[in-house]
Amino acid sequence: MSAVTVTSKRRKAEIRWHIFAGIVLPVVGTMVKLRIRQGSRLPAQGPFIVSPNHFSEIDPILMGIVVWKLRRTPRFLAKASLFRVPLLGWLMRFTGQIPVERDSNGTLGEPLKAAGELVTRGQGVIVYPEGTLTKDPDLWPMKGKVGAVRMALQSDIPLYPAAHWGTQHWMGRYAKKIHVFPRTTIDAVVGEPLDLSAFRGKPITKELLESATDVLMHEIAALVGSLRGEKPPKTLHDGRGAKERS
Repeated sequence: MSAVTVTSKRRKAEIRWHIFAGIVLPVVGTMVKLRIRQGSRLPAQGPFIVSPNHFSEIDPILMGIVVWKLRRTPRFLAKASLFRVPLLGWLMRFTGQIPVERDSNGTLGEPLKAAGELVTRGQGVIVYPEGTLTKDPDLWPMKGKVGAVRMALQSDIPLYPAAHWGTQHWMGRYAKKIHVFPRTTIDAVVGEPLDLSAFRGKPITKELLESATDVLMHEIAALVGSLRGEKPPKTLHDGRGAKERS
């Protein structure tokens, strides 16, 4: 892809996001009071990956706004079913998000390659490492899939754990309606880039990816805990057994 084409696509994306922000932010502002924790930041330029927790279908809009307010244009690897949600699906297509259809092994496949292309253009990608809404009954993050870490290691780009708390009051897990009044307070934070130095320069095996992903998910859980004022589970929910609290 030529530099001219890349620049053209980037400008179109920025224009669309300015349109999105101009329309959606005032509407969201009537329903949500968003508080981004001081110190949250993203690189001013160059590629990055943001990996947040996920417990509401409305999360992508919220995290898109967070990244936009941190002065970057977001892109998503998002579960394909989100594109069938009225309004949300249209917004995600309009802003160039990437639907993910997982195979029987739960891997990202072609959408992961598409996201990698966006990364090479110096753009950001938001990847939900859980791959779906958490099944933890207390809405803590659960064990993640390896896609985000694999992208970070293979592309040698910074991976930022992130968290939010409060979207469940705006739109509950598996709910079909948005809570309009009174305004919902939502807190968000973007952490420091994840230290993956212990995993770099080694063969990218399944075991290595799972170990690095475990580090990522516990960091996300810690951020969620800091927003909730609670201690996160010692063992993250995996859908097969109870979690252990320390």
